[in-house]
Amino acid sequence: MSAMDTRQQQVARILAIAPVIAVVVIDDIAHAVPMARALVAGGIRAIEVTLRTPVALAAVGAIAAEVEGAVTGVGTVLDAAQLESARRAGAHFAVSPGSTPRLLDAAEQSPLPLLPGAATASEAMALLERGYRHLKFFPAVPAGGAKLLAAWAGPLPQLRFCPTGGISAASAGEFLALGNVACVGGSWLTPKDRLAAGDWQAIEQLARAAAQLRG
Repeated sequence: MSAMDTRQQQVARILAIAPVIAVVVIDDIAHAVPMARALVAGGIRAIEVTLRTPVALAAVGAIAAEVEGAVTGVGTVLDAAQLESARRAGAHFAVSPGSTPRLLDAAEQSPLPLLPGAATASEAMALLERGYRHLKFFPAVPAGGAKLLAAWAGPLPQLRFCPTGGISAASAGEFLALGNVACVGGSWLTPKDRLAAGDWQAIEQLARAAAQLRG
């Protein structure tokens, strides 16, 4: 088995953990561990921490070290340096909104599994040529939503997707009903006001509801 096949199997297992991957933005490092514990307690173990704040990588390290059961990823990875930083921080996987030849070259040399993004059939085909069978569909709703993914199922049956971007608790089911959707990425599990308030019970309840979306 090739290294790419091994990494693709790892991605497949991560996408199968729950119907939703929590996509989170952490402004306060003190929130990282209790937030992740609340998500895991609610049944959402895969957590994508986006590289949108200065504390993101530290948050990944804290969650990886202190939250049993959490499978921590780094999102918004744009280049080889960020991919390596994610690995060093203790991430289990990396997520990119798209892909570039340099990023994909780096990913081939890294043990960290990458979930690259695609918004068009041509982008999806180019990733398939590189050995990727599990892709992020981003931005899911603006790019065409569930109808576009359903249309891709016929000509691209080898691919499975994690649509992310504009999806809510109300619309997630439309995506999850598709055979080529493994899970969805959702930011609704960690509302900014609930994080700021430290309302971990509310976040656990949102996670619990999300974990039942395909139950």
